[in-house]
Amino acid sequence: MKNRFFKGYRCTTCGHYFDKSEADFTCPICGEKGILDVVYDYEAMKEVVNLDYFKNNHDYSMWRYAPLMSIETDNIDKMLKIGWTPLVHSQNLKKYLGIKDLYIKDDGLNPSGSSKDRASGVGVLKALEAGADTIATSSTGNAASSLACQAAHAGLKAVIFVPERAPIGKVTQICLYGAKLVKVQGDYKATFAFSKEAIKKYKWYNRNCAINPHLVEGKKTVSLEIAEQLNFKPTDWVVVSVGDGCTVAGVYKGFHDLKELGLINEVPRILAVQSTGCEPFVIADRLHQELKEADENTIADSIAVGIPRNPIKAINAVRDSHGVWISVSDEKILQAQALLGKSEGIFGEPAGVASLAGLIKAIDEGIISKDETVTFIVTGNGLKDPLNAQKAITMPSVMKPDLEILDRYLKGEWK
Repeated sequence: MKNRFFKGYRCTTCGHYFDKSEADFTCPICGEKGILDVVYDYEAMKEVVNLDYFKNNHDYSMWRYAPLMSIETDNIDKMLKIGWTPLVHSQNLKKYLGIKDLYIKDDGLNPSGSSKDRASGVGVLKALEAGADTIATSSTGNAASSLACQAAHAGLKAVIFVPERAPIGKVTQICLYGAKLVKVQGDYKATFAFSKEAIKKYKWYNRNCAINPHLVEGKKTVSLEIAEQLNFKPTDWVVVSVGDGCTVAGVYKGFHDLKELGLINEVPRILAVQSTGCEPFVIADRLHQELKEADENTIADSIAVGIPRNPIKAINAVRDSHGVWISVSDEKILQAQALLGKSEGIFGEPAGVASLAGLIKAIDEGIISKDETVTFIVTGNGLKDPLNAQKAITMPSVMKPDLEILDRYLKGEWK
């Protein structure tokens, strides 16, 4: 069944509106620089999507939001259960930070272990709609393993391009899911360019999020869930890590949709977090200049994108939410990873916990006050990158089965 609320597209560069039949991926006028945004008929949608709709809907997955997405529903039964991940109400970490209230959206509990399943699920659905037999993407890791997972379940072939530095955990996932893995010599820039060339030649369905406007419609479901799980009274701030810019764009879009439908009063302010080892958005914001290519020198591989492919939507998301850009060092990311684990029992990968590191810095700098409420999103599970996780902790030595040594260890006198 087609979505009757999906009207068309608007170019984020030139602002031109296109009917569904007039555009597909990027702007017909601006070319690839013209990233499209999906446009809905909110007035018509209000007749269906209201509090009663959610109250009576017992599909606790991201697919409960199908009327708010640019998808057909015929193939949803072929998809894995994605979304409706826990929104953890913090007790220990909230006290440690000294803020009014704190929630943690643990999106690392999606099928492949990351929030990228939300976009990949939509990508696979759109590929099925298009009658494609192969779907492809380039990725620093999570989008790749996510697509391999979702495509395998739906019976599609997948071709995945990753840079040579992709973590072994994610590479292992891709291969295990049966995708054709292309490990590219070079960084993400080289990987993206190669995937673009191959996708064009072989006419595979394109899952690259900055090219395909429908994928943000999947990413935005994290915000729809956060709002609904908080009884449509979201926190003052939502914190998320940023690489390509697609996820933060989705976070904003979800809250924007709910405001347009009259289901929430205000869009939360967005704290957008990058690593100091790869911070093109932060530098551009600080210097009030256009985005420039940055180094990709961070352990947070999922946000190590030197040339963001969805800059306009990301910049608009932070600006329109009256948000703030911030960056944190890898050292602070590792500290946040250990803190989240021991205080809340949540294991996030470096890119996933960059949000917490950013939150801590924002509180220290007075950007977020202690009488405000916050939700931060953990975008990926720590098991994705166990080697870097070991840098956040001290591994114990092997112990002889001797109670005296055990006693010294428990007192902190033996390591």
